[in-house]
Amino acid sequence: MSSSSVKRDYYEVLGVSKDATPDQIKSTYRKLALQYHPDRNKSPSAEEKFKEISEAYAILSDDQKRAQYDQFGHEGIRGRYSQEDIFRTANFDDIFRDIGFGGGFDSIFDSFFGGGFGSRRRHRTEREQQRGEDLTYELDLTLEEIASGTTKEIEIPRNEICNSCNGNGASPGSNPKTCPNCQGTGQTQSLSTSGFSRLIRIFTCEMCKGSGKVIDNPCTTCNGSGSIERKRKLTVKIPPGIEDGSSLRLGGEGSLGEGSSGRPDDLYIVCRELPHKVFTRKGDDLYTVVSIDMIDAALGTEIPVPTIYGNSVTVKVPSGTQSGTVLRLKGMGIRSLENSSRRGDEFVTVNVTVPTKLTPKQAEILKKFRETERRK
Repeated sequence: MSSSSVKRDYYEVLGVSKDATPDQIKSTYRKLALQYHPDRNKSPSAEEKFKEISEAYAILSDDQKRAQYDQFGHEGIRGRYSQEDIFRTANFDDIFRDIGFGGGFDSIFDSFFGGGFGSRRRHRTEREQQRGEDLTYELDLTLEEIASGTTKEIEIPRNEICNSCNGNGASPGSNPKTCPNCQGTGQTQSLSTSGFSRLIRIFTCEMCKGSGKVIDNPCTTCNGSGSIERKRKLTVKIPPGIEDGSSLRLGGEGSLGEGSSGRPDDLYIVCRELPHKVFTRKGDDLYTVVSIDMIDAALGTEIPVPTIYGNSVTVKVPSGTQSGTVLRLKGMGIRSLENSSRRGDEFVTVNVTVPTKLTPKQAEILKKFRETERRK
């Protein structure tokens, strides 16, 4: 927050009028955030400016906080919300992604305020939950699927809008009503005076639990929540060369929050590479081991070597090959994620085996060979 002892008017901070629409407020903040973001603007005053505009946006982008500020000014905010509460419900992440700052709001404000914002996803307020929730699905992939790319069909359980009430939570033929206790603000206030001082206390409305709405006849399908859980089948295209732990984002395929009739959040497919019996992977390159006996190593030979694409290739092993020699098969690795026309290589380590048991005839032949070698 701004270190100034007297806070500036939030509308003045953003440079918008008091009747500005939510879209106008969001658009203005996006431009200012791009101008004063700490990764872009290294001016000594930029950090304080960035905090100030972000606080103003957090208040004015939230209907309840904005109404509270319009009625009571900064005192209404200071008396009701902690520093974390101010920022918790604002959707900064989408804005930061739009302007190309993937680090997100949490990491920046952790450094500004010494932590506390990293838990925003884990401890959502009721209002935040209504916006929808990101879902994560871990997808196991074989190395063969990663090498060539694949298409997978998955089934996701998620909350969707209740068809019976269209998401408003009320039984068909009825609608939610404005809470008579708080007049739709979601908050109640008490005022006490003593001499020249005046104390304002603000509470979450007990009747509507802060939603501003009450439902006399809840929908029997969703029990008034506005959403029900369904299983949804999705087809996911996995590009070749994807890394273990990489995520694919499917916009709008996440879950609705309870009571929400808006757009669902996103679904993240986390790709997990399964262990392989033959190959190990390093980037786009593959590594494997083949064994040959000492006679083939000494005389040279040709051997079949498996590839990740299901076929084997014949590889020439030169005479005199030592155990641990590495042979390179160019272009037989995994297709590159950055350049699909390029493939990595396959590296084959030759393991020379020595027989553990010899027949008398074999032993005699090897003894004569040893004598010949020693006479050189």
